[in-house]
Amino acid sequence: MNRTHIVFAAVAVTMISLLVGCANIGNPSGGPRDEDPPRLVSANPAPGSLGVNRTKMILQFDELVNVKDAFTKVVVSPTSKSVPRVSSLGRRVTVEFDSLSPNTTYTVDFADAIEDNNEGNTLQGFTYTFSTGHTLDSLRISGRVLGARDLEPAQGMLVGVHADLADSAFVSKRLLRVAKTDDRGQFTIRGLAPGRYRVFALDDKDNDYRYANPEEDIAFFDAVVSPSTEQTVANDTVYDKITGKPDTVIQRPRTRFLPNDVILYRFNSEKRPQYLTKYERLDSTRLFLKFNTRAESLPRISILGYPEGLSPGTLEASEKLDSLVYWLRPELMRDDSLTVAARYLRTDSLGQLTEYPDTLKFFTKKLPVRKQSRKEREIRISAADSIARITTRFKASGNGSTQEVWLPFYFESEHPIVSFDSTKVSLKVLVDSTYRTVATTPRVLRADSLSPRHFRIEFPWEYERKYKVEIDTMAGIDIYGRPTRPFSQELNVKAASEYCSLTLMLSGLDSSVPAFVELLGNGDKLERTAAVIDGRAYFPFLNPGKYYARMIEDRNGNGMYDTGDYSTLTQPEIAFYYPKAFNIKKNWDKEETWDVYGTAIDQQKPRAILKNRPKQGKNRGRNERQNADEEDEEEELFDPTRNPFDPNDRGSRQHRGGAIRY
Repeated sequence: MNRTHIVFAAVAVTMISLLVGCANIGNPSGGPRDEDPPRLVSANPAPGSLGVNRTKMILQFDELVNVKDAFTKVVVSPTSKSVPRVSSLGRRVTVEFDSLSPNTTYTVDFADAIEDNNEGNTLQGFTYTFSTGHTLDSLRISGRVLGARDLEPAQGMLVGVHADLADSAFVSKRLLRVAKTDDRGQFTIRGLAPGRYRVFALDDKDNDYRYANPEEDIAFFDAVVSPSTEQTVANDTVYDKITGKPDTVIQRPRTRFLPNDVILYRFNSEKRPQYLTKYERLDSTRLFLKFNTRAESLPRISILGYPEGLSPGTLEASEKLDSLVYWLRPELMRDDSLTVAARYLRTDSLGQLTEYPDTLKFFTKKLPVRKQSRKEREIRISAADSIARITTRFKASGNGSTQEVWLPFYFESEHPIVSFDSTKVSLKVLVDSTYRTVATTPRVLRADSLSPRHFRIEFPWEYERKYKVEIDTMAGIDIYGRPTRPFSQELNVKAASEYCSLTLMLSGLDSSVPAFVELLGNGDKLERTAAVIDGRAYFPFLNPGKYYARMIEDRNGNGMYDTGDYSTLTQPEIAFYYPKAFNIKKNWDKEETWDVYGTAIDQQKPRAILKNRPKQGKNRGRNERQNADEEDEEEELFDPTRNPFDPNDRGSRQHRGGAIRY
C-alpha cells in the first residue's frame, strides 16, 4: 500500500468515527444553570469619580446584558427635564446625558433593569455614582413605602427629597434626588449632601417629578430628615458552599447610613375633577348618568318639550351620588328620543366646582327585528304572560332560602314602588308541620329614599326554625300604576352549632383614639366590621373558615376609613394587621390577644393575602450581597446569621426599614 492509500484510509476511519458519534444521542454537558446576576467589571468614568466632564458613561459587565424597561425603571438624580439615554449592546451599558451641572453628584439608579442576556438573572438595586465637582455626596435615606389602607409594598413608586422645606415645594418643584421602590417597597435615596430634607413618594403618572395631578398616589413623611452616618461592626458569616453550613465569622468595620427606617404610607386623596363621564338610555324606562367622582348634590334635570320643570321620574342613586338612574314617567316612555336640560356641578379650569348647564339627548336603542317562524306566530300569549305585563313582582335578595340569624330579610321589586302597605306582609313560623303567624310583629322598612326598590324585614330569628314570608296581592303599587303580585319565600335559619365567634383583645392602643377592626377573608375581602370597645372587638355569628384581621385607628371617630389630604397635611388613617390567620371551626368561641404594635408594621400583613409579593429567586441574596460588597462603605443590610445559600432565607427584618416599631 502506497502513501496515498494510507492517507485515504485514515480519512475514511475518521469520517466513520464522526458519523457513529453523531448517531449516538446523549445529554449535552453544558454545566450547571447560571443563576448569578451580571457583575460590573469596569466603568468609564469609574464609579465615584470626581471632576467628571464627559457626558457619555460606559459600564462594562462580565456577560451579555440587556437593560429592560429603562424609561420606567432607571431614574437619575438630580432630576431634570432632559432625561439621559440608557442603552445596552453586548456586555456594555451606555448612559448618555445632554449636559451636566457643575459641582454636582449624579446617581443613576438602575433598580432591577439590568439582566443577563441568556438566563434573565437580574442585578437588583444597582446604582452608578459620579461627581462633576471635587466632592462626592454620599449620604443616604432608606426606608419602605406601604399602602396605608392595606400595607401592600408599593412597588415601582418614585421616592424623593426636597431641600426646600416649604409645603408647596412638593407641588411646585421637581423632586431634587429620587429613587424607585423595589418589589418589597424598599428604597434608598443616594448622593445626598449634609442638610435637612422633606421625604415624599409619588406615583408619577405624568413624569414631571411633582404632585401636580390629584389622581396620583402619594406619601409624605411628617418630620424633617437630616441624613447622617455612624460606624458599626458587621459580622460576615462565610458559608461552606458544599454543605451550606457556617464556616467562619469575620468582623469588619462598616458605615451605617441613617435614617434607614423611614416608613411612608401610600394613599390617594380621592380628589377627582368632577364631570359627567357617561349618559345613556338603558331602555325605554330608564335614563342613566355617571359622574367621575362622588357628588355632594344632585343635578337639576328637566325634560325639554314638556311642561317647564317636568322631572324625568323616580330617582335611584348610588350611595356616593355618582351613579344615577331615572325611572321615566309613563308619558315619557313612549318617546324614542328625549332632550334633557341638566345643571350639575363640574370642575372648571381653575379647579373649582361651578354649576354647569348642559343639554343631553337620549335615544332608545332599537333592537334588530327578527323574523318570526310560523310556529312562533301561532303561539298565543298565555294568561300568566298577560298578568305579568300589567303587574310587578317582588324577589328575595341575598342567599335565597338561607336566613342568617343576625341579618334582616331583604327583598326588592322590579320597579320603584310609590306606595306600599306593610300590613299586607305576614311572617309565619313552622310549628308541627303547619305555618303559623309569629307572635311578634316584624318591622318592614324601606332601604332609603334613594333606593325605591329595596325593602327589609327585621325580626328576632330563632335558631333552626323555618319561616315563611308572604306578601299579599296589591301590597305595593309601582310608578307605572301596576300592582304587585303575591310573593312567598320560605326561610331556613341555621342551627347555633353552625356558627362560631371571634373575640380580639387588643393591647397597646391609645384609649382616647377610636378604632375598629375589619375581619377579612381571602384576598383582603371585607367580611365584617366591629368597633373596638374597651380594648375588645367581638364578631359573633361567623361562618366557619379562615379569617384575617385589620385594625384602623379611626381618628375622627366616624366609623369608616378616611384617606389623607396633602393640601391640609392630613395623613391617611393607618391599617394594622394581625400577623396570622384565624382558623375557626363550627361551634367554637375563639379568643385571641393582639398586641397591635408587637410586630414591625412592615412585617404584619400575612403573606397569604399579600398581593404585591416580593420576587423569588435563588440569586436575590447574592444580588444584594454583591451590591454591598462592591461599595467600600456600606450599611449592614442583612442579619449576619442568615444563610445566603438557603433559597428560603430572604433576609432579616433589619434590612432597611424592616424593624420599625410604632
